Amino acid sequence: MPQPDIEAIAEQVFAALADPSRRAILAALASGGPATATDLAGRLPITRQAIAKHLALLADAGLVTAEPGERRRVRYRLRSAPMQVAQQFLAALARDWDSPLGALRDHLDEQARGTP
Repeated sequence: MPQPDIEAIAEQVFAALADPSRRAILAALASGGPATATDLAGRLPITRQAIAKHLALLADAGLVTAEPGERRRVRYRLRSAPMQVAQQFLAALARDWDSPLGALRDHLDEQARGTP
């Protein structure tokens, strides 16, 4: 089975995290545990309808999962796997930058010392 494209997963995570309302929803789920859209609307200055739309996007990005609850209420729970993939992507990007940046720093240091 092919491995999911790390860059595509990271892109979805970054797009989801770009919106402050979605970050607030994720923070509320992180601090308060699984919750319904109605629960979240009670804790955040966002309408229930807007929260439902944001939760759908967060679910598409894999950052939350919907779990059926009592009386057909859906509870949303955080998923850390996509965030970990995004962190791995950033770490790889940083490694790719470290070598050229180190070479540039060394070159500039040599120039400052007057050595060729």
